[in-house]
Amino acid sequence: MARVIYGIWDGAVHDNRGKIPVDIPEDGNLRGFDTFNEGNRIKAFIGDRGFLVFDPDVDLAEAFFQHMTRVAQDSCGKCTPCRIGAPLIRDALANGRDGRRPSWKDVEALARQMAETSLCGLGKTGAIALLDALKHFPDHLADHPTGGTGQYGMSYTTAPCIEACPSKIDVPHYIDYIKDGQPDRSLGVILRKYPMAATCGRVCVRFCEMACRRNLVDQPVGIKTLKRYVADKQKTLHGSIFTADRVAEHKPQSMRVAVVGAGPAGVSCAYHLLLRGYQVDVFESAEEAGGMARSGIPSYRLPKDVLKSETDTIRHLGGQFRFGQTLGRDFSIGDLKEQGYKAVFLGLGCSRGTLMGTPGEDPTLDGYYSGIDFLLHVHNHVEHGQPIRIKGDVAVVGGGNVAMDCVRSALRLGADTVHLIYRRTEKDMPADHEEIEAARKEGVIFHCLTNPSHILSENGRITGVDLVAMRQTQPDQKGRIGVEPIDGSDHFFRCDMLISAIGQQIDKTAFSAEDGIQLDKWGCIATDPATLYTTRFGVFAGGDCATGPSTLIHAMAAGLKAARGIDDYLRYGHVRFFPRSRMRQILSDNRLLAGECIEVPVAHQYRIDIPELAPEIRKRTFAEVERSISAEEAYHEANRCLRCYRVYSVVTELPIPGARPMALAGQTSMGA
Repeated sequence: MARVIYGIWDGAVHDNRGKIPVDIPEDGNLRGFDTFNEGNRIKAFIGDRGFLVFDPDVDLAEAFFQHMTRVAQDSCGKCTPCRIGAPLIRDALANGRDGRRPSWKDVEALARQMAETSLCGLGKTGAIALLDALKHFPDHLADHPTGGTGQYGMSYTTAPCIEACPSKIDVPHYIDYIKDGQPDRSLGVILRKYPMAATCGRVCVRFCEMACRRNLVDQPVGIKTLKRYVADKQKTLHGSIFTADRVAEHKPQSMRVAVVGAGPAGVSCAYHLLLRGYQVDVFESAEEAGGMARSGIPSYRLPKDVLKSETDTIRHLGGQFRFGQTLGRDFSIGDLKEQGYKAVFLGLGCSRGTLMGTPGEDPTLDGYYSGIDFLLHVHNHVEHGQPIRIKGDVAVVGGGNVAMDCVRSALRLGADTVHLIYRRTEKDMPADHEEIEAARKEGVIFHCLTNPSHILSENGRITGVDLVAMRQTQPDQKGRIGVEPIDGSDHFFRCDMLISAIGQQIDKTAFSAEDGIQLDKWGCIATDPATLYTTRFGVFAGGDCATGPSTLIHAMAAGLKAARGIDDYLRYGHVRFFPRSRMRQILSDNRLLAGECIEVPVAHQYRIDIPELAPEIRKRTFAEVERSISAEEAYHEANRCLRCYRVYSVVTELPIPGARPMALAGQTSMGA
């Protein structure tokens, strides 16, 4: 914990000047402010809601010069208070570096005008901490030394939507390009993080939209919709911009990398390694790339030609797919090492369904499917014409996105009725709210607070299931309300097909003792959270096989992290320090972007309606339900973005590895 010498945060003034350190209480609300990296003390921190000084020797005026340099650098330039004000404040603070006393009265007037009249979050918050310092600690600014001190540290610009995204996509940046009529540049921002923009623009669960501050006004910005717009607008570029000549420096053959699994995690890892110049071979047990995105997400949500165009990026960049190759059957990790691969990434996913553990359950029964197996059958039917016959009444057990895909697919395949059985309330369902609403519109019948108690069959075929009503109990340690069966509430429910969509797990037959891959208590591959290193030397793992079933965006983020870890391992032999990751950790640990409110009036401007097939049409076809929006609609939606950028700066005792010295911040970016 840190001891605050002086500062102000969220309106609370801290002033412990003149006290010896042992007399200053440690602030238990501040987490991770002792050191920035190992052996490097944090001396001061500046943010959107104030500043904190932990070392009395900090040159506060110099720290604000560095901070306002970053604010001026990241100003979009579309409103005068920020476009003109931030550079003027920066230059006024720079006067102290030349031995001239800044005009603090002018600085205060400029800072106040920025805070009160700027049109976006960056301008409104960039000078807040400076205003607080001028009001409560003017003496520390007046004593600005001459010549500049060249303090160490860095600045980091972010927004709530960026921090909520597992891949840390710069959302306001790509929205800015849409406003400017440059969808190609917008797509470029996304492609820095992953290659599957059109796919993610269709099936992402939108953590960014959950964090969008327009939620406090009307509705979140349609970030996913805008992502799909730029990807669809530029889809013809995928075959041209992704070519091997895009790689700046090719690594030698001796540094080859094997990626096992061509799902989102594997494709993302291969993509970033290829861009770094590595030779990459991707081993996949199926005959197509895409993993669970291919076989587990129905075509009405994700057309497979869209997915293929993006997984083909690997070929365009010079990578090779080796289809029909299954780990544990056709090769082992040891085999890959013997073949000369210097590093291996395991992106296996969770390809096995989970049993309910209900009496009478038997996976061999006719009419019984796991959710994963059912969706694979659906995929093979729709894409390859393999026969599948569904009639009568279908019951799906579960409340996640897999369950929603199952019920909506069963309707399209001709079921008379489709029922969703879930043991908790609809509010507790982990599925995307839009998927729940779509299922309801298409005619799925919901049975919440209901759970199977016994599965019934005759002559090897499902005939029905006994259901029991559930009731809510007290919250558990994590705050989730529990449920329990109600005695005497059992009743028979007839169905011709039962689908268990309650979870997925890794295929443990892929590994042998000789592989040296340790699993954790949940049956997932044990990895180091920072590098995704496994217990086998030179082997990394990420995505569902390491975390359990998660989302496509989480898997792609894991692929990027693994690529960085592999690059460090092969080039340096150790893990590099990433300053921006450390800043993100500080923001997350202290919830610095949470709980904000909209303090200025914002006109209500509801999001655009996404065009889609009518429910009575779409429930009998696997044609894509949602359609892309027009350029005019994209411009309208992009203009709803409040551009909630925030700048955070840290002053440290020593230089930060990987960060440009703050003394040069006036010339180039302070970030890393």
